[in-house]
Amino acid sequence: MKKIGILFYALITALCINAQTITIIDYNTLQPINNVEVYLKRGEPSIGKSNDKGQIIVKSGSADSSITFMHPLYTTVTIKWTDIKNNEYILKMVENIYSIDEVVISASKFEEKRKDVAQKIQVMRASEIQNMNQSSMADVLANAGNIMVQKSQQGGGSPIIRGFETNKVLIVVDGIRMNNAIYRGGHLQNVITLDNAIMDRTEIVYGPGSVVYGSDALGGVMSFTTKNPLLSSDDKLRVNAGAYTRYMSASSGYAAHANVSVGGKRFGSLTSFTYSNFGDLRQGANRNPEVGNFGARPWYVQRVDGKDSVFVNKDTNLQVGSGYSQIDILQKFLFQQNENVKHLLNFQYSTSSTIDRYDRLTQVSGGMPKFAEWYYGPQKRMLGSYTMVVSKKTKMYDNLRFILGYQQIEESRIDRRLNSVTQSNRIENLDIFSANLDLAKKVGKHEMRYGIEGWYNKVNSTAFERNILTEEESPLDTRYASGGATMQSIAVYATHTWEISDKLIFNDGLRLSNVGLNAKFTDTTFFNFPFKEAVQNNTALTGNLGLIYMPAEDSRLSALVSSGFRAPNVDDLSKVFESTPGNINVPNADLKPEYTYNGEIGFSNRFNGWLTIGATGYYTLYTNALTTQDFSFNGQDSLLYAGTMSKVVATTNANKAYMYGLELSANGRLNNNLSIYGTYNYTKANIVTDTTAIPLDHIPPAFGKFGFQIIENKFRADFFVNYSAWKRIKDYNPSGEDNQAFALPEGMPSWYTINARVSYQFNKYIGLQVACENILDQNYRVFASNISAPGRNLILTLRGNF
Repeated sequence: MKKIGILFYALITALCINAQTITIIDYNTLQPINNVEVYLKRGEPSIGKSNDKGQIIVKSGSADSSITFMHPLYTTVTIKWTDIKNNEYILKMVENIYSIDEVVISASKFEEKRKDVAQKIQVMRASEIQNMNQSSMADVLANAGNIMVQKSQQGGGSPIIRGFETNKVLIVVDGIRMNNAIYRGGHLQNVITLDNAIMDRTEIVYGPGSVVYGSDALGGVMSFTTKNPLLSSDDKLRVNAGAYTRYMSASSGYAAHANVSVGGKRFGSLTSFTYSNFGDLRQGANRNPEVGNFGARPWYVQRVDGKDSVFVNKDTNLQVGSGYSQIDILQKFLFQQNENVKHLLNFQYSTSSTIDRYDRLTQVSGGMPKFAEWYYGPQKRMLGSYTMVVSKKTKMYDNLRFILGYQQIEESRIDRRLNSVTQSNRIENLDIFSANLDLAKKVGKHEMRYGIEGWYNKVNSTAFERNILTEEESPLDTRYASGGATMQSIAVYATHTWEISDKLIFNDGLRLSNVGLNAKFTDTTFFNFPFKEAVQNNTALTGNLGLIYMPAEDSRLSALVSSGFRAPNVDDLSKVFESTPGNINVPNADLKPEYTYNGEIGFSNRFNGWLTIGATGYYTLYTNALTTQDFSFNGQDSLLYAGTMSKVVATTNANKAYMYGLELSANGRLNNNLSIYGTYNYTKANIVTDTTAIPLDHIPPAFGKFGFQIIENKFRADFFVNYSAWKRIKDYNPSGEDNQAFALPEGMPSWYTINARVSYQFNKYIGLQVACENILDQNYRVFASNISAPGRNLILTLRGNF
């Protein structure tokens, strides 16, 4: 026995001597990389993956032998053992700027390689979002290169995807749809309630996503996934923390963020807190001659000693009335029941200060400011959800995900005319319940995903007038149906992927959706509606067919036909409000669902092993399109509303519209240190009438982004240009949401900005980011926006990871 013990000890000692712990870290951030596959020989099975510390134990090889490290998000590294030893068994890997093998979730709600999906999908990882160094999620999307973001105030941001905006694109966070019954057809700011500081990844699905996500996903889906608690791979408690503090010169703003993850083997907690404070936004001082003083802020209103007073703005580039603040909180608890089952509790809360509606504060009536105040009350979003994930092969599924969610939303609008003592208050409260059951099963070369989804929205709309001197309150017409409104949906879906061969992949899917709505107009004090109740019940079948052909490892061709569906919501059907100056939007109970029928062809090819060029062309037939058009109310084409005689408009179904577009992209890494990128987006759309084609609203001009990136060990630099072509007035929709009133008589001028970002990682704990956006201090506005974009903006961020 003694000899056996000695022999066993000697064997273990020999193995330990011949084995080495290799630590794999990011070339730039110095953070550990987990799930790196390690191969001693190409073509042979992997010997294992790196753990959460980026470490893997590998048996030492001969000096001339090589070892290969592979990760879908990083450039593959093959290195000799001698070089690893000289680097003290630390390996640095360079992140890819684009990878066709990257795993995506948004296309089917389950993990699959991007190359296996016919739809175009853009992924922004946590590292990319962090490098962008942006103050809000709206600004992150605006820097994606393929999405234009409209703004009516600094505290806003309404993404446009392929000419679709607001309630025609779907926002999903952690598997729960954010779109609700009062998502309007104009412009929305809800995306700013998502905290980019805690995002793990953002995926953009371009084109109809109704098969997987249902109503609203006409133009695309924005799927946001927040970070989860990190569990420990051993018996030691795992603690990870991150924090930053940021300064932004264009708004004299600042932000602070902190998060901490604490995890054992089975239980983990993640807590995140972000506070942002933005002062009044300064626009660019370098004006194009054709712009003139467009967007200048020569005056502002303040109430002094009980009187509304108009003051001269000494700095007309300072957009007084655009500042705001915001708080974002996230708390998650993760419980790993066993290797197959995990449970996740997710709580999110976002609230803001009051946010001035900047465009309304710049309106003039009779040579004087129209409003003394016009602002949104604190925008509150609360989300609570429970998620169960099961990964176990059964006859019915290999993977199962169940999500139960609740959201509570509060929005309010407060306005008062100049020198009036009467303040109008309109408040909307929503309770939203949802449940999703999604399953996935692989059988041979076939992958099936299927599920059921249900949601219910309850809308309560109240309003009152308040005398600011006496505090007396009196009734006021509500924004939505005074008797309340409900909206609900139930749907089943199934999608399928068939890997016919290594070169040919087939996608298909179907969804059957039913959406109901009930709105009660009980109060006719202010408007004698021709109906007391509006009831809708709509059923739709949507589908898609896609084919992917990969003739070579570096080439990919895709073709897709798909349909989208959107049922009218409470905002479409029942609201009364001033949509644009001089226009009063009234309810229309006769709305029908809108549909899109989309066809697209995509191509990508990697040239010389380093440059990937991609192109996607699409055509969309848009039927029963919901657009704002001239209307009548009880036979009248004008109504007196808020003291102004206004033209009556309403959301109506256009007979037919069409749109087509082209998206180009280029990504290339010349070497480990230098990479280039670029995008170009073009969309054209018209409403078909009996006489002449009318431009469809929300269609952006051609736009895009191009630049290059340098990474040298701890140093990283980005130099890029954002650009937009002219939007000529002839291409504006005359009655829709293109906001002609806030453009020049000729339209919205073209613009470009030159921008730079640099960062330096002092060590694995501390990093500094410096950015200068709009270096030339150009004065410009994004299409349909009612506030000018920031001028030269210096952004400083000190970031720590522990």
